[in-house]
Amino acid sequence: MTHSSPTATTLHTLAQPADLPALDKVLHQPELKPCIQQYGLTLVTQQLRELLAHLRTQALSQQLPLAKVTADHIIEQLLAKLEQITRSELKTVINLTGTVLHTNLGRALLPDSAVQAVAQVLTQPTNLEFDLNTGKRGDRDTLVEALICDLTEAEAATVVNNNAAAVLLMLSALAPQKDVIVSRGELVEIGGSFRIPDIMSSAGSTLKEVGTTNRTHYADYERAIGEQTAMLMKVHCSNYAVVGFTKETALSQLVTLGQQHHIPVTMDLGSGTLVDLAQWGLPHEPTVKEILQSGVDLVTFSGDKLLGGPQAGFIVGRKILIDKIKKHPLKRALRVGKLTMAALESVLALYRSPEYLPERLTTLSLLTREQSDIAQQAKQLQPSLQQAVGQDFEVSCEPMYSQIGSGAMPVESLPSFGLVIRYLGQAKASRHIMQLERKLRTQPLPIIGRIHKDALYLDCRCLSEQHAHTLNTRWSTIQL
Repeated sequence: MTHSSPTATTLHTLAQPADLPALDKVLHQPELKPCIQQYGLTLVTQQLRELLAHLRTQALSQQLPLAKVTADHIIEQLLAKLEQITRSELKTVINLTGTVLHTNLGRALLPDSAVQAVAQVLTQPTNLEFDLNTGKRGDRDTLVEALICDLTEAEAATVVNNNAAAVLLMLSALAPQKDVIVSRGELVEIGGSFRIPDIMSSAGSTLKEVGTTNRTHYADYERAIGEQTAMLMKVHCSNYAVVGFTKETALSQLVTLGQQHHIPVTMDLGSGTLVDLAQWGLPHEPTVKEILQSGVDLVTFSGDKLLGGPQAGFIVGRKILIDKIKKHPLKRALRVGKLTMAALESVLALYRSPEYLPERLTTLSLLTREQSDIAQQAKQLQPSLQQAVGQDFEVSCEPMYSQIGSGAMPVESLPSFGLVIRYLGQAKASRHIMQLERKLRTQPLPIIGRIHKDALYLDCRCLSEQHAHTLNTRWSTIQL
């Protein structure tokens, strides 16, 4: 079959390059004045030039309808493009996954007091590194060090930008070109492919594995000690559990061994909590104070997990070792800024009154929510969500289990409640559920749930009253 050239009628309905308006003519349209005031002449001109170039290419290839080259139509496309490119990529989402400390969703939510503290230092000069008593340059760690030491009973402390940085700095400062002994069963990998062996290699330390995956004895550590040994290191397996035929050397034994050979014993505690969570009905997790009281020389842990603060990494313990760590060049590269310091000081201050933590610390408030309270919220949302998804789906209120997340107590679960959406049609359910999950995820205010056994689960544990009201209103007026 041969292809004929465009007919005269077709050519008449297609735009030619000459039909496109000049850039200056479009810019001077009265309708574009508010747009220029909002986005600025530079950006508007740049995007308009790119749009006209694209339309010209379409016209040359005879793919541009004549109706699409009017000034009104071009301005409409321009506004849509400007809105798209200026839209923030970092969006607020509604976490209905059931994971409280969700790494991909930003982990711990800051309490109001921390938000106010950050807002204050955003627009005002601060004494970040200025000693108000001496009038000389100060050390930013001093802003929170005394508070950390008071809460953990450590001799000294330093703060970096996350726990991986804390481990890296500790190894770089105390064990360069030296051996660090670790149980093979503790060579963990956590989210983002963070591996203990890789961190050691980056720090210039030599990993010396002892024991087996499931059993490591005191004698294994003892036999491994040599002239090049700089550290005995324990890693809290916070994001997995080994069960069955297992053996772990007691921390007290390792401390005794380290003291006998004058070798520091350190522990990467991972999540790290400052209070015994069991007092609120949660599983017990070793506290930083408990680990230090066992005689461990240094402990590293995170700020944005169980502690409930901003992203940060702590190194606490013996002053002589902390002082050496602070002098290492990496310390400056890994330090935190004033926003983190402001949030951190505010969150740590809440721990001075632990009896108020469930009400004042957002993370603990979410972890201790009553199932009955969550159930009531889910039941209020069910009718409007059912209306939004239509008759092809069934929305039911059901009990379910949340998890703490971010590697904290992986085998523990929290009784919760939420909404479960199932497909009622004859076609393959998984495809329709995945499409619905995507629709919720790509809303202006994204809603993140989880798919399990061809059903979409929306756990309401982390749903605020404000967002619940927003969802109820929106679902009552839209069709998903």
